[in-house]
Amino acid sequence: MNDDPRPARVSPPGRVITRKLEDLGWSQKDLAEVTGRPPQAINEIIQGIKQVTPETALELAAAFGTSAELWMNLEIHYRLHRARKDDREAIIARRSRLYALAPVPELIKRGWVDKGSSLDDLERSVCALLEISAPNEAPPLVASLRKSAQRPAEIGSLAAWIRRAELLAEAQSLPTFDPARLRRGLPRLLEFSRRAEGVAEVRSFLHSLGIHFVIVPHLSKTYLDGAAFWIGDRPAVALTLRFDRIDAFWFTLLHELAHIVERHEGNFLDNSIEERVASEEEQIADLRAREWLIPSSVFSSFVTTNRGRFARSVIESFASAQNRHPGIVVGQLQHSGDIDWSQHRALLVKVRPYLEDWVDEPGPPVAH
Repeated sequence: MNDDPRPARVSPPGRVITRKLEDLGWSQKDLAEVTGRPPQAINEIIQGIKQVTPETALELAAAFGTSAELWMNLEIHYRLHRARKDDREAIIARRSRLYALAPVPELIKRGWVDKGSSLDDLERSVCALLEISAPNEAPPLVASLRKSAQRPAEIGSLAAWIRRAELLAEAQSLPTFDPARLRRGLPRLLEFSRRAEGVAEVRSFLHSLGIHFVIVPHLSKTYLDGAAFWIGDRPAVALTLRFDRIDAFWFTLLHELAHIVERHEGNFLDNSIEERVASEEEQIADLRAREWLIPSSVFSSFVTTNRGRFARSVIESFASAQNRHPGIVVGQLQHSGDIDWSQHRALLVKVRPYLEDWVDEPGPPVAH
């Protein structure tokens, strides 16, 4: 049962006037002559441009043999109906603008924004996340972006993701960052790459060096693997785990750290290497990451010696000698084209199980 007393269809006064004229066989000009009004005024009343005033209601009542209340009620009900309709349309337009600005349902689902009890609440929450004052503003995207030409990223999604990463990083209390300590600490960091569970040691180690480290799952249509940016005078690295593989984790992590070591200016949002157009800074970061993982001369010698004979035992033996997980070697071989992407996938172990507790979390405070 519908308890809404409002009629499903509301006729404007002009429509009723038109029907009355048809019943009498009158034209608008005839009604103008009967009421003593200009024809244009009658037409504007019928079109809804002019409202029916009490004086007009009395004239129409006299002309058509009705009550003046009929015309006043028609006018009031029609204007209320239009006001409600206009309000609905305005709400729809506001919601559409907000959903075009950012992936609102995804942000609500993740708890990054508060839906609240009204559209006003939702707008305020989304604007607060994006650091804008109103939904008609473009969100600031302070990071340099390398994006896939085939799958262009949405700016609002990127802005929401990087802001979430910043908020998590800002919640971390870390010691002072010293670039020299990072360079000295890289060999120790790479020792964790020998075992899959070594990824669980990365966060605390980077935090001890004064480097923010967070994991923020990528948002739809961002196609991000990681980012490097600055929180005050401390660098920050954020990973998405979009490709949940040990080779992708270590390459992306070292790529972002390379931006920091090389003191590249600006902030960086990075897509996977296969998808982006690399700038000179990106090429340097890619080269650094590969060299840190497995020096190119060593890797080339391994490929030359074993070309066409990359059995699992061969890969595992080489990885052990390099103090790396065999999945990292598989990733390098796949990228270089020396083995097919379908080969040795069992060695590309997932890392998320070791990191689950601090995905989208700032983590505990670090003792200075």
